[in-house]
Amino acid sequence: AAVPARRGSSGKMAVPMSGGSRGPEPGAAPYGNFPNYSRFHPPEGRVSLLPRGLLRSLFPAATRPLLGLDVGCNSGELSVALYQHLLGLQDSNSSPEPPGAGKELKLLCCDIDPELIRRAQQSSPFPASISFASLDIMDSGAREPFLSSYLQRFGRSSFDIGFCMSVTMWIHLNHGDRGLLEFLALLASLCTFLLVEPQPWKCYRAAARRLRRLGRDDFEHFRSLRINGDMAESITRILTQQCAMELVCSFGSTSWDRSLLLFKSTGARPEGSDRSGLAH
Repeated sequence: AAVPARRGSSGKMAVPMSGGSRGPEPGAAPYGNFPNYSRFHPPEGRVSLLPRGLLRSLFPAATRPLLGLDVGCNSGELSVALYQHLLGLQDSNSSPEPPGAGKELKLLCCDIDPELIRRAQQSSPFPASISFASLDIMDSGAREPFLSSYLQRFGRSSFDIGFCMSVTMWIHLNHGDRGLLEFLALLASLCTFLLVEPQPWKCYRAAARRLRRLGRDDFEHFRSLRINGDMAESITRILTQQCAMELVCSFGSTSWDRSLLLFKSTGARPEGSDRSGLAH
C-alpha cells in the first residue's frame, strides 16, 4: 500500500511512480504512494497525539515481544516515529538500536510500492526490529503466505497491534465499498488492537481532482461509492458492527483534520494468546 495522505493504500499491482524519462509526475500516485509524503504530513503530527506509555497500558502483562503490523508504510518515516514513540526512544534517532528494544516490539511494515520500501530499508535506524516489505495487502494469494510465515517465526497467528494511517481512502478508491469492507475485516481479524487514521471525504474529492488535472482516468469506483460522507464515523461503524471490534479511544485530530482512532477486538483473549486471522 502506498499513500498520498500519508502512506498508501494497497491496491492492485503498483503503478511505478518513479519511472519514465521525465521522472514522477507530482500527484500521480493512484495508491497514495507519494515519494515525499512525510514532508507535507510530518510524523510528529500523529505521534504527538498518542500518550506516552501507550503500549504498556494496552499490554501490561506482556512477557514476549509484541508484534505490530503497519499497512501502507510509504517510505517508513511514520513507522519509525511510531516505533520510537511507543518504546520511548524519541531521542535515539541517530544512535544505534538500544539493547533490548527489539525484545519489546517487532514491527512489520508493508507498502504496495517497492521503490518506497527500498528507501525505507536503506534509511531505517532499527533494522533488527522493523521489517519493511513490498506487499499488496489486497492480494490474498501474496498476503496470506507472507504474513503467515512472518507470524510463524514468533509462534504467533495474529498481531498485537496494527496501524492503518491514511490508507483507507486508497483502498476504498481502488477497490470500492466491497474492498474497504474486506480490508477492515482483514485488519480486525489480524490485530488485537488497531490504530486507524481515516481520510475525510474532502480528501477523496481532492484525490479525484488531482487525477483529472493530470488528464488521467478517474478512480474506477469514486462515483459509485455508497460509503461516503463522515468517513471516521463510517469506519467506526463498520469495525464495531461488522468486525467484532470496539472503539477504545479517539486521540483527537491532526492539524490536517485526520482523526486517530484506537479499536480493540472484542473477541480478543488476554495478551499472549493468539487468535488466528490467517489461513495456514
